[in-house]
Amino acid sequence: MTGWNGGGDVWSIVLAGGEGERMKPLVQRWLGRHRPKQYCTFVGTRSMFQHTVDRAADVTGFGKTVVVAGRTHEPEVRAQLIGRSVEKVLWQPANSDTAAGVFLPLTYVRAHDPDATVVLFPSDHFVYPEARFLNHVRQAIEVAERWPDRLVLLGVRPDRLELEYGWIEPESDLMNGDPGKPVRNVRTFPEKPDPVRADEAMRNGALWNTLVLAASADVLWELGRRCFGGLLAKFERLGNEIGRPREAAVLEQIYAEMPKENFSAGLLQRRPDTVAVMELENVLWSDWGKPERIAETLRRINKQPTFPAHCLDRPFAPRPLSLQVRPLS
Repeated sequence: MTGWNGGGDVWSIVLAGGEGERMKPLVQRWLGRHRPKQYCTFVGTRSMFQHTVDRAADVTGFGKTVVVAGRTHEPEVRAQLIGRSVEKVLWQPANSDTAAGVFLPLTYVRAHDPDATVVLFPSDHFVYPEARFLNHVRQAIEVAERWPDRLVLLGVRPDRLELEYGWIEPESDLMNGDPGKPVRNVRTFPEKPDPVRADEAMRNGALWNTLVLAASADVLWELGRRCFGGLLAKFERLGNEIGRPREAAVLEQIYAEMPKENFSAGLLQRRPDTVAVMELENVLWSDWGKPERIAETLRRINKQPTFPAHCLDRPFAPRPLSLQVRPLS
């Protein structure tokens, strides 16, 4: 996919570096061993990781998709990418939190396409229906290319006081926004708020933060340089070696002393003025980081899980989908 403004191409970055610690008990009861949740098939025939790679390819093509995963995930990733020829898989020597997980693949993208626009896809999220979700992603890309100084996030209107999600508090509409797809400035990012703060945010029209983000690679890099100076200096060093004999050695060296920085806390929360948000309308979205979220989602879409029901702490019984999905205009 080529940017409509005549710049670089649009690239997808699939974030698959997490270990899924809170899902370990369910997965171990089910499989008898640990497997990071993104590589599990909780419903249907594809894992969350495979769903995410396929969504990314739908937007930008496999040839413009970069996957970042843990080195210990290599057997799972290689098995699950059979038939899916992505541009690059980057193996993190260590899990150094989400900022490194974002800027490692961004280093690779910028080395090959300095004018790129990138889309971040976390690999442990459930979305339904996928076609409508991807339509919103494409709209976010258009906005990011029209306003290249902004990071464009997708947010979800909450239906409960979820205290473990990141939240987005929007404010005024972005100047010259399209009334058909409102784009709003961001006031602040309440991260895992307490009940009082979450209730206040919800009443003020706050959205859940999906971390699905479209942005100019160059602008995102510059923000990273301002917010994570030491971390970006390491990745700039790596960028100078990409395609050269010392690339692998430098990757090892920088991760040996990589600072652990959180992308949301260190960048989004510090620089809300650089972010715009679009609401992900009429799409069921859930971060499948806990067994109860998986169970609740499957109840809503009236689907049986692929794992035995006894693996859950609570009984499982499907119920009709409560999401009101309106046709696209």
